[in-house]
Amino acid sequence: MGLFSKSIKTLDDLFVHTLQDIYYAEQQIEKNLPTMIEKAQDPSLKQGLRQHLDETRGQIGRLEQVFRQHGHDPKGVQCAAMDGILAEAKEILGDVSDPEVTDAAIISSAQAVEHYEMTRYGTLIAWAKQLGRADCAALLQANLDEEKAADAKLTMVAETRVNRAAV
Repeated sequence: MGLFSKSIKTLDDLFVHTLQDIYYAEQQIEKNLPTMIEKAQDPSLKQGLRQHLDETRGQIGRLEQVFRQHGHDPKGVQCAAMDGILAEAKEILGDVSDPEVTDAAIISSAQAVEHYEMTRYGTLIAWAKQLGRADCAALLQANLDEEKAADAKLTMVAETRVNRAAV
């Protein structure tokens, strides 16, 4: 643990820490999605990213509800993994000059984000159930379902339009 972090001794401590991790991650995604929307050229991609920005805001609200139900104030802890994924996305998008290739890069970066979120939500759901928190698990499941749907939409847009245009 870091110098200013609370020690993790129990599964409950780990659950709260991971909840703080994904809360921070979702907030960073909310800040970064507008740039991806602005850079996207494909109308389906642009619309899908706009929709997911709205979903992300709802996911943040659900996470805040999980915190409260579990007896904690909503608080994030820096997530080095999400910071790295988003930094890599910015770097790649800065290096691409062709708009069609930019769309492919956006999808790739967005899917890296989605896959990270899916792993975190899956873990949190399992832990919530183990801790007897079906109420929290249900809210986290709603977020996971949206992440899986966003990933599937990104795959569809990539395979039916964007990757072909990028060639």
